[in-house]
Amino acid sequence: MTLRVLLVDDHAVVRQGVRQLLLDRGVASEVIEAPSGVQALAAVAKHVCDVVLLDISLPDMNGIEVLKRAKKKAPRVPVLMFSMYREDQYAVRALKAGASGYLSKTVDAAQMIAAIQQVTSGRKYVSPAMAEALAEYVLVDGEQLPHEKLSDREYQTLCMLASGKRLTDIAHTLSLSVKTVSVYRTRLLEKMKLTNNAELTYYVMSNRLVDIAPALGL
Repeated sequence: MTLRVLLVDDHAVVRQGVRQLLLDRGVASEVIEAPSGVQALAAVAKHVCDVVLLDISLPDMNGIEVLKRAKKKAPRVPVLMFSMYREDQYAVRALKAGASGYLSKTVDAAQMIAAIQQVTSGRKYVSPAMAEALAEYVLVDGEQLPHEKLSDREYQTLCMLASGKRLTDIAHTLSLSVKTVSVYRTRLLEKMKLTNNAELTYYVMSNRLVDIAPALGL
């Protein structure tokens, strides 16, 4: 059975490569492309899809937010997150938001096809790296780590601040006002009991929430 796939990624070369792969391997009969969150949600509402491949880093909104909205529009359509970020950075948040799996862009063609087939069969796709991230998340005493108490927006702001980005840069990337981003910064510092960006950066690096180099852009 071939599938109708909605591919959401803002890089045309990525969409072209994945599209050609899925068509050539007979996995998909049609690949609908969307370069932004807004267009992705419009496509979910307009087309009947079997699976959505969704990037986290989009120009207009975060992929986790797109995921949440897409699940409200089409709750039965499996969404496979497809991202450059490591599983231990976003996999748990994606699964909690309704994703059927989390696929790193470093996987080969066989792994991608296997993941798509698994989620379209009604199962979850859990890679070894994701399984490890989930195991670390489920602590014996049930306590949450400080960064796990943050909202998705606060978590984005945390990672970007630790990567050396200024409030104005973050505001531009997230299409928010500088004042709003400043509020997120204040909230996350309070929740994590931190006092400044230096402590914030040390925490993020110690917990490997972002790659040290290059700096992340969400």
